[in-house]
Amino acid sequence: MPARATLALLIACTSLLPGVCVAADTPNYTATLDYWAVEQMPGGSVRARNGALEIQDAAGATVWLREKLTAPVEITYEATVVVAGDPTDRLSDLNCFWMASDPRSPGESPFAPSHARSGKFSDYDSLLTYYVGYGGNNNSTTRFRRYDATPARPLLPEHDLNSPPFLLTANHPYRIRLVARDGVAEYWRDGEKIFTFRDAAPLVSGWFALRTVRSHLVIRNLQVRSLAP
Repeated sequence: MPARATLALLIACTSLLPGVCVAADTPNYTATLDYWAVEQMPGGSVRARNGALEIQDAAGATVWLREKLTAPVEITYEATVVVAGDPTDRLSDLNCFWMASDPRSPGESPFAPSHARSGKFSDYDSLLTYYVGYGGNNNSTTRFRRYDATPARPLLPEHDLNSPPFLLTANHPYRIRLVARDGVAEYWRDGEKIFTFRDAAPLVSGWFALRTVRSHLVIRNLQVRSLAP
């Protein structure tokens, strides 16, 4: 099925949970690279293998789902930071953007060729987006930020975590849930809400991306659901 047609399935769907609308024919986004736009510094690779999306990175990678999303929406996926002896196997940076856009060119996706993003982290300073860096800085911090399209990358004290329960465990299949609904952004890990942010200027549409640097991620079972307001 063409990537641009996939989210149209959400229009005709069945409710499996209260307030959740799930497509009857949800695509396996991680089975093929057709659904993804890759921005990566030299030395890394992104491939689809055995139904999963595998990111092996040397110097910075952002892997965008090509579909634009509109709130209220939920994104869920299973993510493992692999540490098994490969040179890219650093326990760090299980990161993501959601509801991302570039206000310099609101009619384009953040990964449009005109932006010429290379995968270097500073390339994304111009975004409006929600961001979580889970286990960043060599697995010493977990942070939520609401990017304001400047290099400031604002960070509230309550969104800067560094205790072991909020850091990464190698080879553990995390279940991640991202929400944008009713002016609130949420980040859930393994059924626990880690961050919640009530936004005075909510980001109501945009794109989702996986983000990492010098690590080895395996992503499975990504799903996008439309939520009831």
